Amino acid sequence: MKNIAWRIWLPIVLLVVWQGLSWAGVITPLLLPSPIDVATSAARLTWSGELPNHVIVSLIRVFEGFLLAAALGIALGSAIGLWASFDKTCDWVLQTLKPIPPIGWFPLAVLWFGIGEVSKVFIIFLGAFFPILVNVIDGIRQADHRYIELARVHEISWWKFFSRIIVPGAIPSTLTGLRVGIGFAWTCVVAAELIAAESGVGYLIVDARQTFQADVVIVGMLTIGILGTLMDLSLRQIDSRLVRWKQPFRGTSG
Repeated sequence: MKNIAWRIWLPIVLLVVWQGLSWAGVITPLLLPSPIDVATSAARLTWSGELPNHVIVSLIRVFEGFLLAAALGIALGSAIGLWASFDKTCDWVLQTLKPIPPIGWFPLAVLWFGIGEVSKVFIIFLGAFFPILVNVIDGIRQADHRYIELARVHEISWWKFFSRIIVPGAIPSTLTGLRVGIGFAWTCVVAAELIAAESGVGYLIVDARQTFQADVVIVGMLTIGILGTLMDLSLRQIDSRLVRWKQPFRGTSG
């Protein structure tokens, strides 16, 4: 009950302090508009249809990039986790590419795919791909060795070994990778929509920055945060349903 009260009151207190500092003139409205100004801009953009249109465009880009990253990350991660020879072949390539930030791929993305939608989806894909890949590999390698030995003793088929031993053991880590991946996908939206975009929440933020509309910038940032949180909550629900036996540590109450 105490935690619930804190969750409710902490944002309210922060908003009241923020608004109070704005009214007192401590905060410059041009740099940090008051919560009321931000809420007014959010209502205006929503009512005009501008914000929903940008949200739909960004959602499509994120879903395309994320689904592609999930499909390839799970497939490649499974192959690397299952076959040591394949791991040795791919490891040095992946370890070289993994530290490169998605924004570092901008020039090649434009050269390869032009300034259309494909280059934007490609940047989002890169942001989501490696977290998913790494977690899938870790999940497979954390499979219970007792079950693996039993499978060898009983000489079960490869498909049963994969579907009944490897997959159940890898699900928690894979879902964690998907949650991290969707977060990085939204992080990359703003970067991706720097590439000659004319719509999207990232474009809205960049355009507002250029015209010194800090209230619109904050609206765009909050929109990305809310959308990312909703998607993360959806994946958490899937996680809790698929992995009922897992009881995660949520910290002490003190």
